[in-house]
Amino acid sequence: MALKAKNQRLILALLAVVAIVGAALLAMSALKDQAAYFYTPADAKKDHVEVGRAVRLGGMVQKGSIEREADGVTIRFVVTDNVETVPVRFTGIVPDLFKEDSGVVAEGSFQPDGSFVATNILAKHDERYMPPQVAGEMHKTESLDADGAQQKGTK
Repeated sequence: MALKAKNQRLILALLAVVAIVGAALLAMSALKDQAAYFYTPADAKKDHVEVGRAVRLGGMVQKGSIEREADGVTIRFVVTDNVETVPVRFTGIVPDLFKEDSGVVAEGSFQPDGSFVATNILAKHDERYMPPQVAGEMHKTESLDADGAQQKGTK
């Protein structure tokens, strides 16, 4: 029994839709592990980021927190958003612009103890640079006092 042309087109269209949906699902599955989500220290603690998941941690390098280990390539420092802090360990060569009291984005993963092991460090561009998400969070925290009343910019 032969299929009518109308039925053949319908079957081909359905097969095409199934193939496109299947390809999209495969692509999303492959990219899921590659996506690095961005967190500030406060967001990371609030959201309880999964241990071992690839993420980006952004904030400011806390003043007085940089410690270099004896091996010459491992560095420890603290990232802050002026609300929370996260200790970070990185083994490698840090960018020339990496310093205390400056913006930083660390790519890596959280450990069971709450510390962060970075696989890559991105430093700021100039004195005014700060990751956009951190700048927004810091602006919110600076503009409200403990009671939620506005501090800066009030008349």
